[in-house]
Amino acid sequence: MKTNIITIAALIASLTFATAAEKIKAPNNGRIIETTKPNAEFLVTADKKIEIRFLDASGKVISPADQVVTVTMGDRSNPTKLAFTKDGDKLVSDKTIPNGKELPVVLQIKTTPDAKAATSKFNLNFATCPTCKHPEYACSCDHHHEGGGAGHAH
Repeated sequence: MKTNIITIAALIASLTFATAAEKIKAPNNGRIIETTKPNAEFLVTADKKIEIRFLDASGKVISPADQVVTVTMGDRSNPTKLAFTKDGDKLVSDKTIPNGKELPVVLQIKTTPDAKAATSKFNLNFATCPTCKHPEYACSCDHHHEGGGAGHAH
């Protein structure tokens, strides 16, 4: 009986820790990318460039180190490829994103130039979430689903 109680307590503690880690908010209202460590924030700016910021465990921005980021997005028959350069505490795309309201994105982040890339795939959906008022690709609501907000029950 004592072993069962200890096992249940350990499971609950691990679930609590996992839930706390998932609740990191993007400092600039972008999308949190969890496929890389440190986590990153993906943000499309008003001038249609992409900014990538790396985050510590508490969600605070940390300067990029040797990370290499590439994005392939848009029309699959003629994709747009973006490279990134360091600008202060962030990486900024070399080009603007293509026009469109929902664009497929393949984001690749290498922790060092020689490391294997961590890949994230999602749709860049610019519709506004009626609940949190962020673009769907960066929706911060509890009902958020993978895929840029697809499946919202608004």
